[in-house]
Amino acid sequence: MEPEEHHHHHHPQSPETPPPSTTTISPPACCKCGAPTAFAAPPPSCSPPPNYRPIRAPAINLPPNNNSQQAIILAPVPQSKPVPPISPPFRFQTPSKKIQSPDDIRRFHDSDSGKHFLGFVVALSESIRSKKISDPCHVSPVTAAIVSVLETLLKWVDEIPPTQQAARYGNVSYRVWHDRLVENSPDLMLKFLPPHLEASTVEIVPYFTDSFGNASRIDYGTGHETNFAAWLYCLARMEVIKEEDYPAVVARVFVKYLELMRKLQLVYCLEPAGSHGVWGLDDYHFLPFIFGSSQLIDHKYMKPKSIHNDDILENFSKEYMYLSGIAFVKKVKKGPFSEHSPLLDDISGVPNWKKVNSGMLKMYKVEVLEKVPIMQHFLFGWLINWE
Repeated sequence: MEPEEHHHHHHPQSPETPPPSTTTISPPACCKCGAPTAFAAPPPSCSPPPNYRPIRAPAINLPPNNNSQQAIILAPVPQSKPVPPISPPFRFQTPSKKIQSPDDIRRFHDSDSGKHFLGFVVALSESIRSKKISDPCHVSPVTAAIVSVLETLLKWVDEIPPTQQAARYGNVSYRVWHDRLVENSPDLMLKFLPPHLEASTVEIVPYFTDSFGNASRIDYGTGHETNFAAWLYCLARMEVIKEEDYPAVVARVFVKYLELMRKLQLVYCLEPAGSHGVWGLDDYHFLPFIFGSSQLIDHKYMKPKSIHNDDILENFSKEYMYLSGIAFVKKVKKGPFSEHSPLLDDISGVPNWKKVNSGMLKMYKVEVLEKVPIMQHFLFGWLINWE
């Protein structure tokens, strides 16, 4: 993942996908299970995998001729930063979208808001370094309350079964679940906000409700996941979450969030939002691969290549988010791993987890936080202000 590694990997450029004229058009099939469906799949999310086997290339392998790859290799590794606490007078406000162009992206990354937000993600990653999910950690009443809020949202999925419908993806019952989320979110926040911060609901609720996918498109992706990180960052700025809570924020709160998201994805067949298709890490998530690679740093036995060992995945995916991410991808995608997940396959060739983790952090900045289609939905208010 670092430039000096590169002389190990000289390979010819991956061939381009052949022009559409040579591709056979098969009847519409479900993205998830491959069964025939009555409706053609929507174009962006379910692109057919390229009909060549990707050539093994440097550890972070993006689509051929993609200049993001160079950007990632040359980028510095993001560093953790303490979250700046707010002080009165509080000026909570309804947050809004500000990013529309690459210039806006640069402005965000050059701002204190951008640096501190990314620094917070890095700090969360560091807090879980070399720790298993089940390791004891300090769980404050606030952390416990947030976990129970997520458990409530999980229960609602059981109460709102998917509708029988011809289309196999985008189940309309998700909208019922999401409406209930929007309606109840202000009250859910009051379960852990201290009285002097109750006015913050106007600002933090939009981040929270955007963390679980989009109700009109019935989709979910790394932008929604980033909103969840932004919501946690707002709580950290208000000192509702403190630095000693970070290990629990990852191992209890984020793990519960991931359980909820996977359930939503499977039960309501959420579309991947703006997926890179075969070039993404997984169709929906990025952060579990950052936190999960940090968990595995300096592990005695497990190496990045261990993801190919099904026994390891079966025995340890409950303890390590990275392995649970790989196991989930293998469960929902059919065919050879190297074909449906070439990027994860390539990363398995990196020598150690520390390199995987620093590469993931660089990639998160370039591939998620610097992408206009993802960040155009990001919200700015007083806690994350547009400078």
